[in-house]
Amino acid sequence: MSLTYQIAIAFIADLLIGDPKGFPHPVKIIARLACGVEAFSRKTFSNLRLAGIITTITVVAVSFVSVWLIVRGLDQVQPWLGWVASGFFIYTTLSVRSLFDESRPVLQYLKEPNLFKARESLSNIVGRDTTNLEKGEIVRATVETVAESTVDGIIAPLFFAVLGGAPLAVAFKAINTMDSLFGYKNDTYRDFGWASARLDDLANWFPARLALPVIAVSAALCGLSGRNSLAMAMRDGSKHPSPNSGLPEAAMAGALGVRLGGTSFYSGKINVKPFIGDNLRELELSDISQSHKIMFTTSLLALAIIISVTLLTVIS
Repeated sequence: MSLTYQIAIAFIADLLIGDPKGFPHPVKIIARLACGVEAFSRKTFSNLRLAGIITTITVVAVSFVSVWLIVRGLDQVQPWLGWVASGFFIYTTLSVRSLFDESRPVLQYLKEPNLFKARESLSNIVGRDTTNLEKGEIVRATVETVAESTVDGIIAPLFFAVLGGAPLAVAFKAINTMDSLFGYKNDTYRDFGWASARLDDLANWFPARLALPVIAVSAALCGLSGRNSLAMAMRDGSKHPSPNSGLPEAAMAGALGVRLGGTSFYSGKINVKPFIGDNLRELELSDISQSHKIMFTTSLLALAIIISVTLLTVIS
């Protein structure tokens, strides 16, 4: 029950304050560690795939053990200190507020309308090239990002927090961070980033599938089609190159009644992804707002499920 309280308070803290600017976020520390270990591994091992494997294992292990030692050590000093530390670390793994705060400006600039600012704002949350995107493509990219991040920024951290508390949640965040740093299919990271990308796929595999009924119910609660959300996830979720990203994107596309996917550019190179969802209508600015509503509702519903399961376990 104590862990459930930690998760609930961490969730509320994330909703209220998000990620304050200048805050020494553990993810920033993990990123610096990963880059440092990368430099060492590249110099030490001539085989880039082996260097990537060593880097991935090292960063995940250090992240897990460091948090475990901090929480355990503070718990030995005063139990409440360990409790607070654990809740704090779980809070840093959640991205409900930051996902909203970082994607909302895109919508605001599109409403003005200021395509230049919208593209610039979008570039902060996506890896694709945004310089020449038109309004519909900007909306598509934003909705896709909100959908995908609902899993790896919210559902997955909650899932691992329930399984293993703060240490496991932070270890997942380390995996996710390394995938963001190294998971590129270019000459620099194709081999080196293999391990982090595959581990991220593995870590997100169950949360991505666990999220589907939650997203579908959330869509229904938002007045959208929960049935179509789930049906589209089953039909088109596996079309995406990623074994996980396509599932929440398809669920979101089905809920909104739109088509996602298609052509994007990464570092000037074309990337054509299969279409997801039915092209029933053109994407609209309101789709970004609706994706935000689904994201918030999904997050709250996931937390409610965690609390309910815990209470039922205690009662039984």
